[in-house]
Amino acid sequence: MSYEVKGTILGFEKTLKVDINSIDNLFSTLIDTDNKNISFTLVNPYSLREYSFDLPSNIKSLLDINKDSKVKVYNVTIIQKPLENSYINFLAPIIVNEDNKTIGQAILDRDDHPDFGMTEKLSSFIN
Repeated sequence: MSYEVKGTILGFEKTLKVDINSIDNLFSTLIDTDNKNISFTLVNPYSLREYSFDLPSNIKSLLDINKDSKVKVYNVTIIQKPLENSYINFLAPIIVNEDNKTIGQAILDRDDHPDFGMTEKLSSFIN
């Protein structure tokens, strides 16, 4: 499914439109539609842990999110071999408004979310 990027994805300011494709209940891919060489592996954080935060007001406004919006949240994953050595960034979630097909990246304050890290190992959450 295609989405318009609102704001920027850190380090990928020229990425304006992306496709998100589900692999399974845990993993998805995000691919820049204008540059297929730019892609990310995303993880559904709710499949791994308790993950809650207040959506920053700038992201709500940017993505036109209200209390009735259908929102999805993903986290960028850096894939390693073996897979359980992969890293997840819980402090910069990708927010998706399914209603208007827009995405943005929220940057959470580490002080407000001390249980979330930028490089948490996937193996920490696998039984």
